Parts: sequence; structure tokens; C-alpha cells
Amino acid sequence: MNAATTQNIAAGTATKSWFAVYADLVKARLTLLVLLTTLVGFYVGFRGPMNYLLMFHALFGTALVASGAAALNQLLEREYDARMRRTAGRPLPSGRLTPVTVMLFGGVCSLAGTIYLALLVNPLTSVLGAVSLVSYLFIYTPLKRITWLNTAVGAIPGALPPLMGWAAARGELSGGGWALFAILAFWQMPHFFAIAWIYRDEYAKAGFQMLPAVDPDGSRTAQQSVSHTLGLLPISLTPFVLHLAGPVYLTGAILLGAAYLGCAIQFARRLDLPSAKKLFFASIIYLPLLLIVLVADKVK
Repeated sequence: MNAATTQNIAAGTATKSWFAVYADLVKARLTLLVLLTTLVGFYVGFRGPMNYLLMFHALFGTALVASGAAALNQLLEREYDARMRRTAGRPLPSGRLTPVTVMLFGGVCSLAGTIYLALLVNPLTSVLGAVSLVSYLFIYTPLKRITWLNTAVGAIPGALPPLMGWAAARGELSGGGWALFAILAFWQMPHFFAIAWIYRDEYAKAGFQMLPAVDPDGSRTAQQSVSHTLGLLPISLTPFVLHLAGPVYLTGAILLGAAYLGCAIQFARRLDLPSAKKLFFASIIYLPLLLIVLVADKVK
């Protein structure tokens, strides 16, 4: 990163409010996605009249855990974030927050979130939150510098929030919750591969072993993107098979899955920046729409 870039980043971060800085620290958009999937897991899994107080406790506790995990992840990766243009403006590389502040904030949020879930939701949800936290920080994060398989490992904590929502609603792990987990796990792979392809040079420069960085011709990246999107199609139908949702969801899942698969195939054929961006945008459109249809067509 040259001096001009560093000065531009410093000038930009200097004008940020404390709210914006902490929003960056907790990866606000990612945390909102975590809460959305947790909410869907809770709503789809809950039986009988909705317990909105329990729903609030599940979401609040999950938000604390997710915020803590995001902050501690940035603490562990601050040296590597500083090497990439897309992450150099984060609170630690930009100097807006100190490592001690981030460690305290992340640690308090993580611990408070797991305790909150255990006391006000149920122990099972708290355990799932702790598993997500530990696997994200101490397995996925270091693996990013060792092997491209980190993406598959990272899909596990990324797919746990809807299972946490389900566990909060039912107090158990059953087929419906695992179906939501599987949908999130498979959805993430093409999503991450698209991001990794777009920023492959930056990831390589920072020392992250993402698949596109170790796959110069892109053949393996293309294969993985298509295979996981193809696998997502039948998996996305399991809520209908398990009688969690009706025919409207079935139709929506097929159409959305076909469109997502089409973008993955186009990316595999072209392996260029526009097709990678198209796959990325398709991924962030697919998931919210699928979840909306699932909630709207929930079998009562």
C-alpha cells in the first residue's frame, strides 16, 4: 500500500463517528445477516403463539456473540487487514481503536452473549453460540493462512445462526434446524468464492490461502462454485419435504436456485471480474428472498 493510499484511508477514517467505527468493528452488515438467519430459524421452528420476548432474548444474545466474534477476529487479523486495500480502513489498521480496546470490547461481548443466551434462552443455544465463536476465531481464522479449505470450515460457524434460532425456539436440534444449517452452509461457498476471486490479488498479497489465490487458471474455483450451487438446489427444498413450508416456497426455492446456479455456471465459463461480481450479487439477493418466501409460506 503506497503513501497516497494510506493518507486517503487516514483522511476517511478521521471523519468517522464513533458509531461508524464500532459498526465497522462488529461488521454490522454481517451481523445483521446473522440476526436475520437467527430470526428465521426461530420463527420457522417455533410452535404455537409466538413468544416475542424469547425471540428478543435469542436475537440480543446472538448479536452480542456475533459482535464479539467480529471484533476479536479483527484483533487477530489486524496485521493482515493492513495489507489489503479493502480492509485497511478498519478500526485497528487505521488506528481508530487500540488492540486493548478491541480485546476488551470483543471479550466482554462474547462472554456476555454466551451467558445471556444460557440464562434467558436455553443452554443449548448458548453452547451453539460458543461453538460458533470458538470455531470462527481459533479454527477458521488461522486456517485462512494455511489452506484454502478454510472456506469450508468457515461455512460451519456461518451456518450455525439459524440452528441457534431453531434451538432457541424448540430447545432441541432436529431435522428442520439442520435443514436450515445445510442451506446456509452450501449458500456460503459460491458467495465466498466470488469474493475471493474478485480480491484474489489482495488475498495473495496479505498471505491468505484462498482458493483463487492457489488456483491460477480458476478451474477448481469454477468447479467448487458450480458444485455447491448445484447441491444447494435440492437442499433448499428440504423445508418443503419436512412440511415446514408449502408449495409457494417450493416454487420460489426452485426458481431462485436455478437463477443462482445460472450465475455460477456463467462465472465458471468466463472466470472474469464481471461474472464474479454477478455471482456475488446473485448470492446476496438469493438468500434474503429465499428466507422471505420461507417465512411467508410457513406451514402453521
